[in-house]
Amino acid sequence: MPGTTQHGLFIDGTWESPAGSARFVTRNPATGEELGSFVSGRAEDANRAVAAAARAFPAWRDTPAPKRGELLLRVAEVLRHRKEEIGRVVTMEMGKVIAEGRGDVQEAIDFVEYMAGEGRRLAGETIPSELYRKFCMTVRQPKGVVACITPWNFPTAIPNWKIAAALICGNTVVFKPASNTALCAVEVVRAYEEAGIPAGVLNLVTGPGGVVGNALVSHPKVRAISFTGGVETGRDVYVRGAQQLKMVHLELGGKNPQIVMDDANLPLALEGVLFGAFGTSGQRCTATSRLILHEKVYDEFLAMLLERLAKFRVGDPLDPATDMGPVASADQEKKVLEYIAIAHSEGGRLAFGGKKRTGGAFDRGFFLEPTVFETSHGSRISKEEIFGPVLSVMKARDYEDAVRIANDVDYGLSSSIYTKDVNRAFRAVQELEAGITYVNAPTIGAEVQLPFGGVKNTGNGGREAGSVAIEEFTEIKTVFLDFSNHLQKAQIDPR
Repeated sequence: MPGTTQHGLFIDGTWESPAGSARFVTRNPATGEELGSFVSGRAEDANRAVAAAARAFPAWRDTPAPKRGELLLRVAEVLRHRKEEIGRVVTMEMGKVIAEGRGDVQEAIDFVEYMAGEGRRLAGETIPSELYRKFCMTVRQPKGVVACITPWNFPTAIPNWKIAAALICGNTVVFKPASNTALCAVEVVRAYEEAGIPAGVLNLVTGPGGVVGNALVSHPKVRAISFTGGVETGRDVYVRGAQQLKMVHLELGGKNPQIVMDDANLPLALEGVLFGAFGTSGQRCTATSRLILHEKVYDEFLAMLLERLAKFRVGDPLDPATDMGPVASADQEKKVLEYIAIAHSEGGRLAFGGKKRTGGAFDRGFFLEPTVFETSHGSRISKEEIFGPVLSVMKARDYEDAVRIANDVDYGLSSSIYTKDVNRAFRAVQELEAGITYVNAPTIGAEVQLPFGGVKNTGNGGREAGSVAIEEFTEIKTVFLDFSNHLQKAQIDPR
C-alpha cells in the first residue's frame, strides 16, 4: 500500500507494528480514497495489551482520583485544540456531514471534561449502624482491566464515553474500535498519549471482532466489558463474558418513534423528523426510524415532509451546504437497499427516495436517497432496525393508538412526542417504553451529563454518560469501623 500512511497498535505506551502482521485499510465512503493502513491484530496482540494493562493497574488505581481527572482535562484540551482536524477525519472516514463530524468531537470533549469532575466525587454513602460506636460506609473501587469495544457511527464520542469513565474510576483499558473507523481511533488514543497517559493505562488493538474482540472477552484478566454494537454480536459478547462471570455492559439497537399529535407544532415537528431520521444518514442507534402521525394531521404533515425532502441536499459531506452524506460502507449500503426491497415486497407505498444516487461523484461513494415509506405497523421495516436513511410513516387514531404502536417493537432506546398538551406529554414520559423520551424534540440529541441507554433489546439495563457512568466501571465495597472496643454481634440478641 505505497503512499498510504501506516499506523500501528498502541501497547504499553508504544506504537508498534508486529512483524508479519496482516494489514487493512480504511476508505472515505464518499470518494473511495484510502485514508490509512492499520494492523489486523491477532489474539496474541490482544493478550499482550491485556498484560500491559494489568501491569499498569496498581499504580493507576493508587493515583488519586483528582489527579486522574487532571489528565482527562488535558485530554479535553488536546481534543479542543485539534477539533477541526479530527472532525474532518470523522467526516472523511465515517461519512457524516462536517457539522456532525465536529459535533462528534465536541461530544467527546464535553464528556471527558465531565468525567474529569468525577475525580472529585466518586461518591459512596455513609449509613447508620444498628450497633453502638460503629461507623458504616461504602466506597467505590475500580474493577481492573476493562475492554472497550466500540462502533463506527460515533468514532470519537463513544470511545471517549467508555474510556474516560473507565479511567477516572482507576481502571486500565484495552480499546478495540470498529475497523472501518480505525483512523479516528488512532486520533483518540493520540490525544491521551499527548496528554501524558502512563504506559499501559490505555492500549489500542485494531483488527477483526472475531479475533481481537473474542480474545478480549475471553481473557481471564479482563474484568469488565463495555460493548456498543448490534444485537446479535452483543448477545454473543454477553454469553461469552457470562461464562467467566464478567461484568458486561451492552448498548445495542433502536427502532425509535416520533409521535406527532393533532395539536403539535407541525413546523417544529418537521424539523425534528428531518434531523432525527436523516442526520448521520440514519446511522444512529437513536435515529428516528418511525414517524407516527395522528390521523387528523397525517396528510398535511406528510405533504410538508415531502416538500422539504425535495430540496434535501445529498452529497459531499465536507461541503457545509450538504444535508446528508453517504452511508458508511458498502455493507451498510447493501443492507439498506435490501430493506428497501423488502418494503416494496410487503406493499409499502414509497413516498420519497428509495434509490442509490448515481452519476459523477456519486459513483465513487455509497450515496442513498433519503427514503420515506408509508406502511402499516407490523411490517418488517416498521419493526426491524435498518440503520440507514429509511423512515416508516404510520397513522394513529389517537394518543393511545400512537403509544401502542410506539411500544410494540423489540427495542426501547429513544422516543419522542410532539404535543402542546401537558397531560399527554407527562403520560408519554410515563408510558413510552424507552430509556429516553423527548417532548417537542427529536429522538436524537443526548447530552453527556444525562444517562444514556434503553430497555428491552436495546441493552442489558446499564446506562452510559451522566453521573451514573461510573457505575459500569466500579465495584462497591462496604466498610464497617467498630470503635466500641468489644465484640458486637449484629442481629444477635444480647444475653
